[in-house]
Amino acid sequence: MKRPGRDDDPDRLYTVTGGRSRSETDAFDLVTLVVGECEPAAGMQSEHASILRICRSPTAVVEIASDLGLPVSIVRILLGDLHAAGRITARHPRTPATADQLPDPEILKQVLVGLRNL
Repeated sequence: MKRPGRDDDPDRLYTVTGGRSRSETDAFDLVTLVVGECEPAAGMQSEHASILRICRSPTAVVEIASDLGLPVSIVRILLGDLHAAGRITARHPRTPATADQLPDPEILKQVLVGLRNL
């Protein structure tokens, strides 16, 4: 059984990324939500166009990689290209504002101990 991304020809992956092995930005982790800001344009690289179609609604990086059948590292490079061109926006689902609203870890530990004692 062929595994997409893992069994792909290394030359193809090299071509898709323009020879790059790392993204120029660290803005994309597995759960970063990506939203396309435009429709695919004529002459656009097929993988970039596919990402824009997939990201018509907020989509996690890991889902994009799965849909494309490409390794996450390759998808991060492609997302970096689109982000630099202003064609996508990205945000982490846990922003600093929501991080402040999380319960104190010490309270959570006390709750866990209480549940275990039940």
